[in-house]
Amino acid sequence: MWLRLSYVAVLVLCLIGALWLEPLLKVNVLRRWRRLVLSLLPTLILFGLWDIAAIAAGHWSYDPRQLTGIVLPGRLPIEELLFFVIVPTCAILGFEAVRAVRPHWLAGDE
Repeated sequence: MWLRLSYVAVLVLCLIGALWLEPLLKVNVLRRWRRLVLSLLPTLILFGLWDIAAIAAGHWSYDPRQLTGIVLPGRLPIEELLFFVIVPTCAILGFEAVRAVRPHWLAGDE
């Protein structure tokens, strides 16, 4: 049972590691959801299609023992689609948190 949730568990841990930045540092990444969606869409589409093509060609596969079993068209596991949303969101949260704490440092003003 737990092994089937291992990919989901990693994604949840990523979220736990990054979501606290939103309210604590007021980075407003989630509040500006349209901007976030527009930032995520190219990654989601490009890498989603890339994975589907790699699966179809037999170059890429997933261990079904570590997945929930929810599969999207193209045999893409739902966890992989979530990966393309969650990991970039966490990266954006981290970047915006650094920017909120050190705005001059990122601009090159030391």
